[in-house]
Amino acid sequence: MASMLALIGLFLLTLRISRAGAQSIGVCYGLNGNDLPSTQDVINLYNEKGIAKMRIYAPFPQVLNALRGNNIELIVDVANEDIEPLASDASAAARWVQDNVLRYVLDVQFKYIAVGNEVLPNFDNAKYIFPAMENLQNAIIAAGLQDQIKVSTATYTALLAVSSPPSQGSFGNDSKLFMKPIINFLVQNNAPLLVNIYPYFGYIGDQANVGLEYALFTSPGIVVQDGLLGYQNLFDAMLDAHYSALERESGSNVEIVVSETGWPSSGNPPAASLKNAGIYYNNVVNHVKGGVGTPKRPGRVIETYLFAMFDENEKPGAQTERHFGLFSPNQQPKYSINFN
Repeated sequence: MASMLALIGLFLLTLRISRAGAQSIGVCYGLNGNDLPSTQDVINLYNEKGIAKMRIYAPFPQVLNALRGNNIELIVDVANEDIEPLASDASAAARWVQDNVLRYVLDVQFKYIAVGNEVLPNFDNAKYIFPAMENLQNAIIAAGLQDQIKVSTATYTALLAVSSPPSQGSFGNDSKLFMKPIINFLVQNNAPLLVNIYPYFGYIGDQANVGLEYALFTSPGIVVQDGLLGYQNLFDAMLDAHYSALERESGSNVEIVVSETGWPSSGNPPAASLKNAGIYYNNVVNHVKGGVGTPKRPGRVIETYLFAMFDENEKPGAQTERHFGLFSPNQQPKYSINFN
């Protein structure tokens, strides 16, 4: 069985000539709405708009089937509620890979498996993240897919005890215990850390010290001087704070993929507005695909996933959570964005 899986992996590596990897912009596809278009219409819209990457928050069969034969690279999440059994039973992780990856892998371009989303150290399932990652990685290796599919987890700024200035970025004590084995795993397997970066929340959480222009990429000059490095936008500052935190935990070689970023168009005026959201999305797209990188990691394209494809009217939480869509459910664009 193992040799057969390895042959499948080798076949896939030689079969795939065209990859979407040269393009940096993806869009997260959430399904928390009762008025969303059909899955096939969504895939068609991705292709029509030149969106080459997608993130989904669980291995939805209808999405995976619709992706067959498309050149769209995929992040697929292990939903937070499904992590524990994969951590405690290696055979359960192998079955998860069989059912949700190997069943589709000849026709679907899996890139990352995200084991959980925004899990904090005090969450009940936090202790299961790392062992689930290990078990899934072993299943991916058994299938010969370790060079194609990387296992990671999606985290966010709440794990940082210090985020400003960026050079002082560091994980809190609880977060260090949680993140250290994960960082070691990423180093060993040459995998990136997935990080959700939201200048919107940075701005509304500290408007006394964070200006709207700084959050929207519209500051005319340097806002934060950090030693020899100058920051003109909050996105770069947040990203570099995570790089600094990784460096402090022996993760200097770990790349970061921005697994979510976005700005709501409604629900919390005046910050959340159609105008501000349009400015943010266009500026972040131009910035990350422009190859300038960040002050700490210059000269690189930043692989980034915009949140989200559609407004989701059943998404829980604050009113803004239902207004992050780049498109309305009728598939009409809310903004004019050149994705790639």
